[in-house]
Amino acid sequence: MKTVQHKDQEVIEAVIRKCDICFIGVVDQENKPYVLPMNFGYRNNVIYLHSAPEGRIVDILKNNPNICVTFSTDHELAYQNLEVACSYRMKSKSVVAMGKVTFEQDMELKREGLNILMEQYSEKKFEYSDPAVRNVLIWKVPIDHVSCKEFGAPHDEYKMKRNIEELKKGKNPAAEA
Repeated sequence: MKTVQHKDQEVIEAVIRKCDICFIGVVDQENKPYVLPMNFGYRNNVIYLHSAPEGRIVDILKNNPNICVTFSTDHELAYQNLEVACSYRMKSKSVVAMGKVTFEQDMELKREGLNILMEQYSEKKFEYSDPAVRNVLIWKVPIDHVSCKEFGAPHDEYKMKRNIEELKKGKNPAAEA
């Protein structure tokens, strides 16, 4: 097994869409890292997030809008030898995206952002009251740089191609094996 870097946008988007949360990483004013799990939406190379209008994370981002957003899926414990601890590892797929956060102010664009977020979790259509929209902060993160890796990929080209095709279809080939 090996680590494979994927450049195919379809594979990158499939990994993102398969996740139910992401982790955001920022650096505060004291140069300390701060990481949070968050719900998200994704459309057209833009990650959408939401939060309360105030708080530590908002203060950090107003001072430094740089952000790292990480997605990880298909976690599976693997090993070469059951008795050798150093042979254990996790198979997985991940996307690491970098960008700069902007906060959406326009009420209709905030509603659109909320819809994009909800599309990640539900096919249901929602309506949002003005007070609810005013009381939420919508973050937009256009992706400036992205990497996608598959850890523990099979060496066999057929298996790798099948794995990528299954990922694009939203299936987990490891669970079927």
